[in-house]
Amino acid sequence: MSYFGTERVDLHGKNVYQSKVILDSLLRKARAGLYRIVVIHGYNYGTELRDMVRTRYANHPKVIRIEKGSNEGETILVLRERYRTL
Repeated sequence: MSYFGTERVDLHGKNVYQSKVILDSLLRKARAGLYRIVVIHGYNYGTELRDMVRTRYANHPKVIRIEKGSNEGETILVLRERYRTL
């Protein structure tokens, strides 16, 4: 689901390998209008997916930084800054 330059991807029920394939594909297909990817990985059943997302994609060439989401179950991959015009 895309909303104003933000893509949301839900990894609930996926294992680490499946999650890597999904995120790698999304990053490979990322266009200029995509600013952020909100990764919903959950947190109730362990931190394996969260840790994988935050470590593997911290040094990805298309990701300029990683932010914590609005709750523990989200991580935001920032691909470019969004500038406001007045």
